[in-house]
Order: sequence, then structure tokens, then C-alpha cells
Amino acid sequence: MTDAIQDEIASCLRHTATDALSAQPIVQPNSLSVSSACQALEIARSTYYRYRHYDPFADPDMELRDTIQNVALDWPSYGYRRITAELHRMGFRVNRKLVLRLMREDNLLCLRKQRFKIATTDSNHGFPTYPNLAKTMALTGCDQLWVSDITYIRLGHEFIYLAIVLDAYSRKVVGWALSRRIDAALALDALDMALANRKPAPNTLVHHSDRGSQYASAEYIERLNDHGIAISMSRKGTPQDNAFAESFMKTLKYEEVYMTEYANLAEARDQIGHFLEEVYNKKRLHSALGYLPPVEFELVSNSKPIMRTTP
Repeated sequence: MTDAIQDEIASCLRHTATDALSAQPIVQPNSLSVSSACQALEIARSTYYRYRHYDPFADPDMELRDTIQNVALDWPSYGYRRITAELHRMGFRVNRKLVLRLMREDNLLCLRKQRFKIATTDSNHGFPTYPNLAKTMALTGCDQLWVSDITYIRLGHEFIYLAIVLDAYSRKVVGWALSRRIDAALALDALDMALANRKPAPNTLVHHSDRGSQYASAEYIERLNDHGIAISMSRKGTPQDNAFAESFMKTLKYEEVYMTEYANLAEARDQIGHFLEEVYNKKRLHSALGYLPPVEFELVSNSKPIMRTTP
């Protein structure tokens, strides 16, 4: 090795930090060529040019931080696990611990406040009730078990009520209705939408709900019987029997309702409908579905059935 090459290598090693900070060339003009120096150092020329512009004080996670912040803005209620899954879908190779650390440093971890609750279930009625059929079911596909529930939504000067029908296998909202009245007609409107959307075959589907008067009413039971749908109800005072629906309602409240002020019923119907149809069903990642949205999960499961049990 010539003295010139040895001197150049020594200079590179001695001035690495200062060269990087000042963005000055490692190989000085009128000295050894870049190609010769890189060949002697057994490095690629691309490495040399990349190193010339290296900034030791730059945040190596800056691009990842920016992306995490954008995801958090789009999905304010996402925790670090769902954000990690979304990053994987975007092509980032990153683990949960790093995402958790960056979110903690950037104060992006969401904190949920306890909200007051209005009772929407009146099980003190004279209608017949039915046993819980859902608790022993092992689901292998869509339209085997639907779960239904009703919740309230507060507007400026009134309360309105939302009824939903959820496919327990895919977690997709298959029917919903919004009204100022919490009655059997509200629940029936959601059920009719689900029936029109899915058209389940007779004697293949179980419908599960709480024991509220809306679901135990003669009109609602008649509609289920007309379509050959088996009836299942939670035990009295046991909301965990309807865990799928309870979990969905919590998601709806924290990711849509609590973040929006609706001027009136029409505006609430438009915005909640958009959330249910376009965001929740098509975009929101579900940990129970392998971090897929319900619509995507249904497409995947149609080609490769996945067995799931009820809670």
C-alpha cells in the first residue's frame, strides 16, 4: 500500500466526526481519488457519499415519528398496538416497543375518561325471554351469529338513540338505525337493514341481544321467526353476555361520538353513518381480526375460513 493511501486512510479515520459535522469531503481536492480511496478502504462509493452528508445529531426515527403522528391524527383512539399494525400495513418494519416509546415521548398515548351512562335496557316487562344460545357457539363464518344493542347519543338539547346489528364473526355493522325514540321500531329498523343487506338463509342464523323490551317485543320476535332466525338473549343483569356489542359501542363512543358535536339528528345520522359504513367497516383495524378491517376480514375468511369462539 502506498504512503499516499495510508495517509488518506489515517486522515479518514482521524477526522470522521468533524468531516460529518462540517459536511466537508473526506477525500480532499488534488489528493487521492474517491474511487481509489474507497477501493483501499473496501467500501462502496455510495457509502462514502452517504457518509459525507451524515448528521450525527439527526433523529434516526424522524420519518417514523412523522408517520406515527399522522396515524394518530387519523385515529385518535388507536393505542400503540393498532398503530404498530397500521405501520406494518404501510411497509414499516418496526416493533411495538419502539412505537410505544416514541408515542410516549411525543405524548400520543390516548387516555380515556369515564363518561356518565344512561340506561337503555328495560328488562322489567311482560314479554317472554329466551336462553343464551350464543355462549356455546364456535363461529366458522359470517351470518351465523348477529348481536344487537342500543345506545344513547347526546345532542345539544336532547338525546337520540342508535340501534345496531353486528356480525359477531367479522365484527361488521350489518344494520343500524337512529331515532329520537327508544322503542321497538328503532330496533326493527336496524334489523330490517341487516336482513336486506345480508339476506341470511333460514335456520342458519342466531340473533343475540339483551332482554330489553325492544328486542323482546312481539313485533321484533315475529320478524325473527318469519326469517327462521333463532333467538338468544343475555342473562338478566349480565352485560358481558353481549360482549361483542358492548365493545363496539365503546369504540363508537370514543372514536366518533365523543369527538363530534352534532347540530341535530340529520347531521348525526350523516356523520355516524359515514363512520359506520366507511370508517369502522372498511378502515378501522381490529385486534381480534388479526388487525384487519371487517370488510377485508370477510374477504380473507371467505377464501380461508377461520374458527372463532364467542366470549
